[in-house]
Amino acid sequence: MKYITFTVPCYNSAAYMRRCLDSLLVYQEEVEIIIVDDGSTDATPDIADAYALQYPETVRVIHKENGGHGSGVNAGLAAAKGKYFKVVDSDDWLDARSLQKTLFRIMQWERNHEQADLIVCNYVYDHLYENRKKSMAYRNVFKEEQMLGWNDIGMFSPSQYLVMHALIFRTKILKKSGVTLPEHTFYVDNIFAYRPLPYVKNIYYIDTDLYHYFIGREDQSVNEEVLKKRIDQQIYVTKIVADCVDLGEVADQYPKLAKYMMRNVSIMLAISSIHLLLINSEEAWKKRSELWNYIKRRHKSLYRKLRFTTLSGFTFLPGRTGRLLTVTGYRTARKIYQFN
Repeated sequence: MKYITFTVPCYNSAAYMRRCLDSLLVYQEEVEIIIVDDGSTDATPDIADAYALQYPETVRVIHKENGGHGSGVNAGLAAAKGKYFKVVDSDDWLDARSLQKTLFRIMQWERNHEQADLIVCNYVYDHLYENRKKSMAYRNVFKEEQMLGWNDIGMFSPSQYLVMHALIFRTKILKKSGVTLPEHTFYVDNIFAYRPLPYVKNIYYIDTDLYHYFIGREDQSVNEEVLKKRIDQQIYVTKIVADCVDLGEVADQYPKLAKYMMRNVSIMLAISSIHLLLINSEEAWKKRSELWNYIKRRHKSLYRKLRFTTLSGFTFLPGRTGRLLTVTGYRTARKIYQFN
């Protein structure tokens, strides 16, 4: 039995994908690795095929036309046979001891006929070239190694979000949620980490630094200058996230989850608004107004909360002084949390 399916979307990843794949091969019998070659034009397809040839019981390769990161995730999920599913980006890697701890818990559940819909682990912002790291943990949100429901969780701090790097979903939950990511679009991990949450009945937190999120490539999507160039895609994904779940329905059953999910929409609005301010053009200011008006038209109740009670509201302060305060706050947060 394969306990976890790791999907590794790859596009021209030859320079670093081996580090990622080797970190997943520590426990070959318990996992399957699906490498999705997304129309690469470098040595990525050859490297992927070589791993599949060397580890035929563990590694599978999907070669496809280029469709972007979301398309790779979709392909991996459609082909997944493991009980749990995790996306690992080709420039990132997993910690061996943490993976052992996670697999041991899953195997124990299997013996006891138990399961979690969602496993949460810590992740690490790894500035590898600068030799500095910052671990993002959830000790204040979840009781360690206990099955919890959404109504049992604690409060998230301003820096805490359930990002893709922290999450291992039960495969059936993902498929039940119908989560499908748009092609040729960046930042779609926000959809993956958001839409399935109301389908999760129980969560299990393992306080271990499993995922290493590499920070340092100049072309990385979270790089400030890159994000400014791709701001239209960030806006597009923000709208999808705002539209894809009825938070009123969620609040009826899971009020704490609904509050968290509203925070998630808020931070995405904030990121879009801040980077539009950083672009600092008349067109960018119009896009910022259009984005907020989109939320107002489609989700009036949510708009009021986002505009006046959450972080995103502070990114819509009027005038030059308001814009200066917003950008200064963003710069300070980036320095503290080291997220890009």
